[in-house]
This record gives sequence, structure tokens and C-alpha cells, in this order.
Amino acid sequence: MTFQVQQAEQLSIEQMEEFLRGSRRMEFKLEGQAEVYRLIERVLSHCHYSKLGKRERGVARAYLIKLTDLSRAQTTRLIGRWSQCREVRPLPARRPSFARRYRPCDVALLARVDAAHEDLSGPAIRRILQREHRVYHKPEFERLAGLSVSHLYNLRHSESYRRRRVRVEPTRGTAVSIAERRKPDPRGRPGYLRVDTVHQGQQDGKPGPYHINSVDSVTQWEVLGCCPAISENYLIPVLEEMLAQYPFPILGFHCDNGSEYINGRVAAMLNKLLAEFTKSRPCRSTDNALVEGKNGAVVRKHMGYGLIGSEWAGRIHGFYAAHMNAYLNYHRPCGFATVEVNARGKRRRHYKADDYRTPYEKLTSLPKWKGFLKPGVTAQALERLATQHSDTEAALQMQSAKLALLNAARSSREGSSQPQLSAGLSGARGLKHSPLAPHPTPPITKSKRKEQPAKRRAQS
Repeated sequence: MTFQVQQAEQLSIEQMEEFLRGSRRMEFKLEGQAEVYRLIERVLSHCHYSKLGKRERGVARAYLIKLTDLSRAQTTRLIGRWSQCREVRPLPARRPSFARRYRPCDVALLARVDAAHEDLSGPAIRRILQREHRVYHKPEFERLAGLSVSHLYNLRHSESYRRRRVRVEPTRGTAVSIAERRKPDPRGRPGYLRVDTVHQGQQDGKPGPYHINSVDSVTQWEVLGCCPAISENYLIPVLEEMLAQYPFPILGFHCDNGSEYINGRVAAMLNKLLAEFTKSRPCRSTDNALVEGKNGAVVRKHMGYGLIGSEWAGRIHGFYAAHMNAYLNYHRPCGFATVEVNARGKRRRHYKADDYRTPYEKLTSLPKWKGFLKPGVTAQALERLATQHSDTEAALQMQSAKLALLNAARSSREGSSQPQLSAGLSGARGLKHSPLAPHPTPPITKSKRKEQPAKRRAQS
């Protein structure tokens, strides 16, 4: 049999049974609660549900369940509601309603009192509300006089209160008493260090090691270190080993405002060395410019930007102590500026060609430089280290050790059993095939720039 949805309420009980047998795999859905309730009313009224027997009522109930897609329990409840008043209407919401003791005018009055007294504490405001009613006999404070402290805070957080009074508290900076915020003044004495941290990078959630860079302000004597993380447990031992590599006592330690250095353990370590602890000033980018320049010219140039696992921090620290630091201080010349001040007080820095020298040469050029050495370090020992290898020989040894380290780190990351000798890891510079080979990426000449567009047009 074929039925139309518009005539669904006009079927007899026999037609309903035939409909249920022939549409067991069909589903009917109506849009909206009101349409469902109207259909139930029409079906029950047309078939005279109250006069049907038990079996016919079961058929009508199954028919309604099929059409409305309601549960059996919900359909039974709606049929019972129709049986009472011959209509199916949605019941009103049964939400608990509590009598409001404090009215909007009381909330407005509380906001006015808070504004007048600059937001005193809850007990203090409660006492003021009681005095306004009991002492000064103001009738508008009658309800607020019985306000409890806990509900006073509830009213302060209510929407009606916040519409009338908004209190904005700016973030307060926390003053840290560790380190003095000023620029160090070495006065021509070595031992005043500038320290900074360089992160190797992070890839796929795997962090890399942290390079610790320290440079002396006068001689540019540089000592590098490496640790897997910048927490105090990893950083303090590395700093102690780095400071022990300097040939002169440490008189000052200057860093930025990072928490890896501005903490109690670093301050205690420097206190044992009797070294002053300073940190950079705000909006003074030149306070730590020396070591930040070394970050790019030394750390990034040699170690690159690619990912190296933090588990390689120990081997990198050993490479710095055995090869890199000696090369930087005895065989790599640095530029020392000559500062000129004009009539208007402007300072200009000039780097003359004759002023380029190694940190060791700069140290020995200081007047009475042997008096700056710490106990146990002699001028003869420094001279032997400086003349043990030539500048190029020391550079070749450093490059060979660096390439072996970086290739091992890359092969462990890529899972290669036979790593190929390359120019470094993701941007690290070094030797490729011959000892004095140029950088792996040769510069593009003017003739090659002209040939490249022609090749692109030919390919297209």
C-alpha cells in the first residue's frame, strides 16, 4: 500500500499495521517539536485512542514511534499527557527560582561605596555599610547592613556590579635584587666577562644543546661551553669549567636578564670568586653587544643553525675545551676599536688594520700584563700554548675535529651507518676536500647571473 505523509493521521489501525510491516527499514523524521506534537494529537484524535483496546493501542504507539523517531518512554509520556487534557503541549521549564534579597539598586549602592573608599577589603566595607544604617540612619543601606563578607565578594563579581564599576590593575613587574643593573666598567683590566646563550634549535619537538659564550671586555678572550639544557643543574658545572679556563681572575660577570643567569646559584658562585654581578639595562642594546656579535661571528658561523641533539652537548663542550677555545684566543685575530669623540660628544668607533690582533697578543700588550694572571698561570706557559702550532695549523686541526663531530651528529640523526664527509651540518662552515678549499657554496658571478635567466626561459 502507498501512503502520503500528509494523510498519516487518517490511517486506521489495520492500515497502521500494514504500514509498520512494509516499512521496517524506513525512517521518518519531522522538523521541530511543535510539528511532532501536532502530529501526535491528530493521530490520537482520529483513531479515538482512549476507546481502543490494549492491542490496538500498542499498534498506535508503534506507529507514532516510527513517524516521530521518539523513544518508547517519551512517546508513552506524550500519550499520557494527551489522555489528560486532549492536547500535547510542552511543559514549562522547571527551574528553581530563589527570591532575590539584594536588588540592582543595592548593587549600584555597593559599587558607589567601593569607589568612594578605593576598594577596601570585604570586612572593612561590611563595617561601613553597617555604620551607614545604624549610626547615620540611612534607609537605603537597610538591606546592605546585613550583607555578609562572602556574599559581598559575590556581588562584586556579578555582572551588574562589573557594568557599573570596572577596576583594571596593570601587571606589576617583579623586582629581582640579584645583580646590579648597569654597564660594567673594566678600566683597562681584563677579567670583566660578557656572557650570553645561543640555542642550537628545535625540530619536531626535540630540543638542541645550548652554547654558552663568554668574552672578556678588554682582551676579547673568548671561552665557549655547551650544555644540554639551561637549568641550574646543567649550567653551573659548565660555567665553573669555563671560568677556570681564563688565565686571569674573574672580576665581573655581565649578562642579560635571562633567568638562566639571574638566579641564586649563579650569584653564589660569583660571590665565591669575589666578582661583581651586573645585568643589562633596558633600552640599552649596546650593554651586551660584544658577546652578541661573537654569537654570530663565532658560534653560528662554525656550528650553523641545523638541529643537533642535546645528547651531543658533552662532546661539543669537549671540542670547545680541546680545540675551539685555543684557536679563538691564540690564533684568530679580533678587531679592537679606536674610539674618537668629536666636539659635540658623539663617539665614533674606527677599526684600523693595524689594530687587529689575537686575544693573547692583546693581553700581552697591556702594561704590566703579568700582574693580571691568576696564581698558577705563568707567562711561559701561555707562550708555549701560543707557539705550539701556527695559526693555519691550529685552524686545520680545529676544522678536522669539528667536521668529525658534526658528521657524527648528523649520521646519528639520519640513521646512516657510513656518513659522508661534508662541509658541516646545515650551514656550518668548514673544509670540504682540500685544506684550503673555498666555502662549499661559491659566489655567483655576473656572467652566471646572465646565463641563469636564459636557461630558465629555455626550459620553460
